[in-house]
Amino acid sequence: MSRTIKVTQENFEEVVLKSKVPVLVDFWAPWCGPCKMIAPMLDEMSTERDDLVIAKIDISEDDKLAQNYGVRAIPTFLVFKNGVVEGTKIGAMSRAQMKVFLSGKI
Repeated sequence: MSRTIKVTQENFEEVVLKSKVPVLVDFWAPWCGPCKMIAPMLDEMSTERDDLVIAKIDISEDDKLAQNYGVRAIPTFLVFKNGVVEGTKIGAMSRAQMKVFLSGKI
């Protein structure tokens, strides 16, 4: 079962900024083909890793957070650690590429 968390402006501070473990935030939209392609990988990762929270922000429902963090294309991934952005990656990635992106950030 997926442990990805749907994030909105209402719960962003609690889920992302105040998290005790690093958070991978996926900015996505239902109409985005690459976003849909990588969703199963993110769901799998969310059940396999205890050292990482995976949060998803649907920009078609809540674009303010995307604007706040300068997201101009999707999918865009931000890694937050202790409430601070530690890394940003734009575009779909394979599992191996995601592992490289996350290394050193969590």
